[in-house]
Amino acid sequence: MKARTKDELRHMRAAGRVVAEMHEKIRAAIRPGVTTSELDVIGRKVIDSRGASSNFLGYHGFPAVICASPNDVIVHGIPGPIVLNEGDIISVDCGAVVEGWHGDAAFTAGVGEISVEASKLISVTEASLAAGIAAMVDGNTLGDIGAAVQAVVEAAGYSVVRDYVGHGIGRRMHEAPEVPNYGVAGKGGKLKTGMTLAVEPMVTIGEAETFLTEDGWTVLSADGSWAAHAEHTIAIGPNGPEILTLP
Repeated sequence: MKARTKDELRHMRAAGRVVAEMHEKIRAAIRPGVTTSELDVIGRKVIDSRGASSNFLGYHGFPAVICASPNDVIVHGIPGPIVLNEGDIISVDCGAVVEGWHGDAAFTAGVGEISVEASKLISVTEASLAAGIAAMVDGNTLGDIGAAVQAVVEAAGYSVVRDYVGHGIGRRMHEAPEVPNYGVAGKGGKLKTGMTLAVEPMVTIGEAETFLTEDGWTVLSADGSWAAHAEHTIAIGPNGPEILTLP
């Protein structure tokens, strides 16, 4: 991956701000009784209002601008008539394109009052993402990112999903290199200033195995355990990591 120029990073920050606004407005709308398709409509309105485009809509045929993944759905849930209920959790993954440059990020939120275990799952997943981001400094390796994520997750007694990983991002939503959420510190490709990566731990309360449903998109935990997902697009800067998908 070539180092991004200042102008390229400017466009990626702009795309990241659109994603952050999608997150903010969708998060505010999550409540018992709302459907996942209604959350998708909110995402579409933000994209349209900012003159951006969706990198999810139409991607290999995906029919929406967000992935909406409740409870035991790990990732790639298709928005539809599914009604969110009190105590559920839902992971929302979405992206935007500005001037040909991509942003991509995800969060998991509770629906109304949630259990202590569900709240802990979300907190641990967010903490693992923060640990992975902290490892994104020039001279470190991809293994350092994965090892940092894995350590936080497994210390809490949870599992890191291995079938789906993070990725490089820039002119395309998914670019090389792959960014696993597990690994050995010091191993793997070297991190360099100017690289832009999407780090996205997916964490389950139970086992790490996954199951792909008949729609070809929706990924469930194989044992039915609940899952959480957190993601940011990050640039490796001269003074450390810069999160591009923040307001």
